[in-house]
Amino acid sequence: QVQLVESGGGVVQAGGSLRLSCAASERTFSNLDMSWFRQAPGKERKFVAAITWSSSNTDYEDSVKGRFTISRDNGKNTVYLQMNSLKPEDTAVYYCAGRRRGYVEYRYWGQGTQVTISA
Repeated sequence: QVQLVESGGGVVQAGGSLRLSCAASERTFSNLDMSWFRQAPGKERKFVAAITWSSSNTDYEDSVKGRFTISRDNGKNTVYLQMNSLKPEDTAVYYCAGRRRGYVEYRYWGQGTQVTISA
């Protein structure tokens, strides 16, 4: 069972940057497509960004395009989310999630890390 642990959240002012990390417990991480989701208070969890197992493809939710960058290091079993030009509306709990290649459902989830952007 792959365990995912996020880190890097915190409180920053609008316009600032944060880099989130998600470390996986097993080397099978390299076979997983990985994504970041976020959940704002009182709202549903929503997709933010995704990266395929080989880093050949990435995808972003429209509101973060040009500001956020997803990347991964399979040698370190870690996926990253670089967040720049942060806005108060980016405030949320951020979750990383993994799914096996060819699967739709995300089987593995982290516990989340809080990101708070002050105006």
